[in-house]
Amino acid sequence: MFDLKNFPLNYDKDALEPYISKNTLDFHYDKHLATYITNLNNLIKDSKFSEFSLKKIIIESSQKNENASIFNNASQVFNHDFFFKSLSLNSSVDFPNQLLVSFNSKQHFIDEFKKVANSLFGSGWVWLVKEAGDYKIVKTSNADNPIAHNQTPLLTLDLWEHSYYLDYQNRRADYIDAFLNHLINWEFVQSNL
Repeated sequence: MFDLKNFPLNYDKDALEPYISKNTLDFHYDKHLATYITNLNNLIKDSKFSEFSLKKIIIESSQKNENASIFNNASQVFNHDFFFKSLSLNSSVDFPNQLLVSFNSKQHFIDEFKKVANSLFGSGWVWLVKEAGDYKIVKTSNADNPIAHNQTPLLTLDLWEHSYYLDYQNRRADYIDAFLNHLINWEFVQSNL
């Protein structure tokens, strides 16, 4: 069984201001993530999934439609935790050299990530992933994530409205820009390479 304490923030809730407010993190982390954890625990109680790691729950539940609720909640727990770890106002590392093979420059990466993020209709996620030795930017809708598609996640941006609406209202493009120019935790990305 999982608990919010299993997914701690690596910073104070005001540490990302002015780009993401403490108010947003109070709701996003304490309410949204906590709800997904509670839902997941209720769904897996007394089942084989209760003994699995979060990643194994995602992989196993993605294979059968009758486990869609388990998949959605497990995936959202993973996605949110990964997103919170993807954030830092003062990353100690800059754009990793390994990514130059696929993107040529940090600016090219930013431009490509922004293009994919702005093309996502509705709620979902934009990911930097590694697949078959190549680095790609992909988008997933709703609760879907790269683990279910044999990809290794390296970075993600949450594009559900609850992740930005208190700070940016309908200006999702400004939120995407703030993430790309000020909030990426390149140290976390490097650790995932």
